[in-house]
Amino acid sequence: MSPTCWRPGCPAPLVAQWQRRPTQAELDDQAAAALAARTAALAAAGLDPAAAAAIPAPTPSTSTRAVHACADHAITMDLAQHVHQDTCTAPGSALPSCSCTPEPLPVPPSAPPTTTLPTGWVVPAT
Repeated sequence: MSPTCWRPGCPAPLVAQWQRRPTQAELDDQAAAALAARTAALAAAGLDPAAAAAIPAPTPSTSTRAVHACADHAITMDLAQHVHQDTCTAPGSALPSCSCTPEPLPVPPSAPPTTTLPTGWVVPAT
């Protein structure tokens, strides 16, 4: 099934996508589907399918759902960079805002310290 605009009944072509956390019902469905897939893969490999239950189920903090939008129902690019709450209803009547407080962007890791050798090579500092 191909994705459609988050706004029910909107037939416009998609131009934007962002992510939100899954609702509890969506998370339950995702966990059940993941368990079924792992069980089938283990059985197909000739392994004990019961081992699939030992793999942790997805959690709200490790899962996201894609939200798609047409040009009329999209949020701003700045907001689309963030992961939104499971209750986010996408833009309200006053575009381009949404109905939640998105998660802050992750802080990129800092580069490890380096040393420049007399030859010009840059190597990790010891």
